Amino acid sequence: MGVGGGLSARAGEQGVGFAMRQIANLTKPTTIIELEGDKVTVKTQSTFKSTEISFKLGEEFDEMTADDRHVKSLVTLDGGKLIHVQKWDGKETTLVRELEDGKLILTLTMGTVICTRTYEKAT
Repeated sequence: MGVGGGLSARAGEQGVGFAMRQIANLTKPTTIIELEGDKVTVKTQSTFKSTEISFKLGEEFDEMTADDRHVKSLVTLDGGKLIHVQKWDGKETTLVRELEDGKLILTLTMGTVICTRTYEKAT
C-alpha cells in the first residue's frame, strides 16, 4: 500500500491534531470489503486502529470514524466506484473507492484538499 499526498492536510481540515496526523501518515492499513446479500461491510485494520462499518447502499447510517468523529454517512455505487459521503458539524468529506489495474484506489476529498491512498492486493 502506498500513500498519496494530502492525507495530513485533509486530516488538519477535519480538526485532527498534528500528532495523530503523523501517525496516520505512517499507518499501512488493510482494507477488506465484503458483500453479503444487500449488506456491504468495510473493515479497515492497522496496528494503530481498526474500524468496521456495515451498510446498505443508498441508505444513510451513523458512523464513528477512525479519528472519533460521529458522522452521518451515505454510500452509493456509481460506475464501479463506491462513493462514501460523511457529514458532521456542517462539514462534508467524500471517500471514493475504485479498482484500477488490480489495485484499490481511495480518493479522499474535503473542500479543496484531495489525497489518495493506493492499496495493493495481499499475496
